[in-house]
Amino acid sequence: MRLIPSIAVALSFTLAATVAVAAPTRSRLDEIVAAGVLRVGTTGDYKPFSYQAPGSEGFEGLDIDLANDLAKALGVKLELVKTSWPTLMKDFEAGRFDIAMGGISITLDRQKKGYFSSPVMRDGKTPIALCANADKFKTLEQIDQPGVRVIVNPGGTNEKFDRAHLKRAQLVVHQDNRTIFEQIVEGKADLMITDAVETRLQQKLHPQLCALHPDAPFDFSEKAYFMQRDVALKLFVDQWLHRLRESGAYQAVYDKWLK
Repeated sequence: MRLIPSIAVALSFTLAATVAVAAPTRSRLDEIVAAGVLRVGTTGDYKPFSYQAPGSEGFEGLDIDLANDLAKALGVKLELVKTSWPTLMKDFEAGRFDIAMGGISITLDRQKKGYFSSPVMRDGKTPIALCANADKFKTLEQIDQPGVRVIVNPGGTNEKFDRAHLKRAQLVVHQDNRTIFEQIVEGKADLMITDAVETRLQQKLHPQLCALHPDAPFDFSEKAYFMQRDVALKLFVDQWLHRLRESGAYQAVYDKWLK
């Protein structure tokens, strides 16, 4: 019997779909387990999440502890891959790491390129300045004035926020985020607008600095872990996070670094 073309095409697609179901492609999760290594991209310049002291090869921080725990849950070794805020997306798209951890904010631009885990923290941008100047820089209107020096690290959401909201203030781009708060203490900048969680920590590390309204930031954001576009990997990471929260293990790590 001879099949008419439309029926033949339909059968061809059905057969292809059946083969695809019978032989699923290997997931990145499978590849990580098979390789025995989880590659985590991290910047090493963002306390309390990821920090690498100058001259040191090691990393420490809240998300470094959790990266070790994630690798342990997967039954693999952890490999930390140094990246930076300006090169984060380039390194991610080049496949240099499986997941990025270290105070990563959820953005729609990043969401276009990969998957985020379930959120781990609610946050938002807020100012930090010398305590003596606290009343001068509480609002964006006060900050966005000629002569006000707003320091910013390049390539991340801080710079994106500043360039979107500040048109008259002077932006001072400082390349090393590890030393950026000392610039305010030394009078080389007036303030920084950054994540509220970071301002809370930095005012503890630098008593001269005050976080300005960190409980009422200028905007809303959330932090999560940013991974390559693989459903199996995302489901594993989300379940791992869920178990950490329910067991109290996540809170213990959070308290270690932020309380």
